[in-house]
Amino acid sequence: MFRTLLAVALLAPLARSADPSVPSEPIRLFNGKNLTGFSTWLKDTKREDPKKVFRVTDGLLHATGDGFGYLATANEYKDYRAVLEFKWGKKTDGGKYVRNSGLLIHGTGPDGGASGTWMASVEVQLAQGCVGDLIPIRGKDADGKVIPVSFASDVQLGPDKRPRWTAGGEKMTFTGRQLWWHKHDPDFKELLDTNGKDDVESKLGEWTKVEVECAGSTITVFVNGAKVNRAYDVFPASGKVLLQVEGFELFVRKFELHPLKKK
Repeated sequence: MFRTLLAVALLAPLARSADPSVPSEPIRLFNGKNLTGFSTWLKDTKREDPKKVFRVTDGLLHATGDGFGYLATANEYKDYRAVLEFKWGKKTDGGKYVRNSGLLIHGTGPDGGASGTWMASVEVQLAQGCVGDLIPIRGKDADGKVIPVSFASDVQLGPDKRPRWTAGGEKMTFTGRQLWWHKHDPDFKELLDTNGKDDVESKLGEWTKVEVECAGSTITVFVNGAKVNRAYDVFPASGKVLLQVEGFELFVRKFELHPLKKK
């Protein structure tokens, strides 16, 4: 009995997940050479990637678009500024709607815990015309209990009745619906390779820079240097960082975490 209790005591620390890391210096999540530090999850093949949906091509992180899933960091993080520079490739899902992907932050729980495809997280949308939108993605933990992903924001409803982040607006809590970036065009039809009239993302074939500042329970999103969205009372406020693939090809040249600037 004593040996059994001793073994349990020694193994218990290994069973607990480590506390989220707070970057003290820049972290290159993508090293430009290989996918070290990441794990893969695909809806069809789980942790295996036989088609190499995620690969490195000419020094770029390359998501071929042949599947649905994500690339996830091995470690969890909090209190950082994520920097992602991406551009679209040629492959689409064959449909008429915009190219789609996302940067998922605060990834929590098991792989595929959200509908078998995603991890419970907060999505920073990368879809054309919607770059910078925020979406809470609820999933389930290992015991099947819902991970209550949520956030709040100050919003104003547009003519399309969609809530957009608006400084000084009315507080709204989000548990499933999308929070649109503040200048999202209400007349935008979300058709392939089209843009809204006030979009700040780069043109097709050019690099778009997305920065996500995660400070405690607050998220602030910048696209090409423009502040486009903000949420607070975010839960969870830490976790893994994931790059989605949703049937569209994209390339990434920079994928980093930086320490928050001291105020």
